[in-house]
Amino acid sequence: MKVIRTIPEMREARQAMSGPAGFVPTMGYLHEGHLSLVQGSKRDNSSTVVSIFVNPTQFGPKDDFNRYPRDERRDISMLEKAGVDVVFLPTAVDMYPSGFNTWVDVLGITERLEGLARPGHFRGVATICNKLFNIVLPDRVYFGQKDAQQLAVIKKMAADLNLKLDVVAVPTLREADGLAMSSRNSYLNPKERTAAAVLYRSLCLAGKMIQEGEHSADSIRAAVTGLIEAEPLAKIEYVSVADTVSLKELEEIRSQALISLAVRIGKTRLIDNIALS
Repeated sequence: MKVIRTIPEMREARQAMSGPAGFVPTMGYLHEGHLSLVQGSKRDNSSTVVSIFVNPTQFGPKDDFNRYPRDERRDISMLEKAGVDVVFLPTAVDMYPSGFNTWVDVLGITERLEGLARPGHFRGVATICNKLFNIVLPDRVYFGQKDAQQLAVIKKMAADLNLKLDVVAVPTLREADGLAMSSRNSYLNPKERTAAAVLYRSLCLAGKMIQEGEHSADSIRAAVTGLIEAEPLAKIEYVSVADTVSLKELEEIRSQALISLAVRIGKTRLIDNIALS
């Protein structure tokens, strides 16, 4: 496995690859969810590249950029065991050199949910992903369904900018109690970790209601909200029942819906979602 830190080296390594290349962009502090993306890439491609870069431009002033967990040595070891071909670890100076002032804005779907709660977040996500795609030149890129809005933004950007790649969605990987795997789970103390399971329980409640014939989005939002509010350590930022493509809030579920939520457990902000029909 090659560990590459500069853009010219990464481009040289890409030119030397034969066959299709898969790419998994990450911010590091890897877990099994990330490795499931790697496994998908290895299944579909001749070579797999993983980037590790904690992107400062997708963090707002009140976000946890400095606190975000980092363990480069551990991450590299995990990726080597997983059979990754190249790990790309660029620096902020290389990705955002002096005078950098070009941005990618995906309008519409970024103005809701996470985009509303974290202004500028998706501008940073779209910009860094576009830059990484242009450096790595992958045939396929892999993103987890846990970040459903991010996945939708990347798909929209790829389509609108005619990027020559396929965006592959990989199902959310969960802990035994249903909590979606996330690097931010490491922030939770034992009591908070137990409380965090309420996110998945609330999504399962929404699924049960739809299966039993409930079509009112307001009724589902109210039930999910009530279950989460019964947990003393949980503070809701949003509960959404939205169209799976436009992410506009629904009044009635007629075909498919994305049930998504953002909840603070103590000081830790967690998101999760499920798509239902």
